[in-house]
Amino acid sequence: MKFWGRGRKSDEMPFLEHLEELRWRILWSLLSLAVGAVIGYVIVSHFNVLGLLIRPVQPYLDGGKLKYLSPSDPFIITLKLGFTAGILLAFPIIVYQIWSFISPALLPAEKRSIVPALYFGLVLFLGGMALAYFGVLPIALRFFMGFQQASLEQNITIGPYLGLVVKLLLGFGLVFETPVIMLILGSLGIVTSDMLRRTRRYAIVLIFVIAAVLTPPDVFSQALMAVPLLLLFEVSIWLVKWTERRRARALADPEDEGSDGQWVEAGS
Repeated sequence: MKFWGRGRKSDEMPFLEHLEELRWRILWSLLSLAVGAVIGYVIVSHFNVLGLLIRPVQPYLDGGKLKYLSPSDPFIITLKLGFTAGILLAFPIIVYQIWSFISPALLPAEKRSIVPALYFGLVLFLGGMALAYFGVLPIALRFFMGFQQASLEQNITIGPYLGLVVKLLLGFGLVFETPVIMLILGSLGIVTSDMLRRTRRYAIVLIFVIAAVLTPPDVFSQALMAVPLLLLFEVSIWLVKWTERRRARALADPEDEGSDGQWVEAGS
């Protein structure tokens, strides 16, 4: 059986110690999630987060407010928003715990590829959310609110509206992580650029299916998600190709990898 070490027996970690470390990493992640939820609740309660999310629909309310149907709805909505904010706040810590657990098993070249990808992923996530908030949501609202205005009067309730907004924001943020996921998988040798090129036609179909699921049922919203995803997929192919070139150079010049990571036999 093999464990990851640094060429010295003192650095080898038995299997049970791996499990113990994993347990503590999970506990710290859960603790950060709980603390993030508390902080998120405070932020939502004392800052106008709800007002920010409602702003895109305000032009259609004729100066009124969104409605709620149950006396407990405002409290439940605040809890849900606080928990969602807590997940976003705790996410960097959770990623750090995951990275701290798996990084000893990576070669230096793999680490040099993955670490920048994590920062790049944060930028992409925020960019996806910004596109959803400033681009997709206004277009979707304009599209839906333009039907049957002569016969129907809008009476928008807070629950379904927030469900739509949160789904769009998180959906766009997550799918914009595609290049980062592909870069990490490529760094680990799980996917290759040739594999991505061969599956391009299937990826295009999958992208439009994802766009149809995560966006409102109108062509404009789906296109606003699908087109950037297609571009990000092409960027992913280029990034994976870049990692392959780096890996090839590392294999051609093993001394460039340094001496801080190698496979060692357990018990040797």
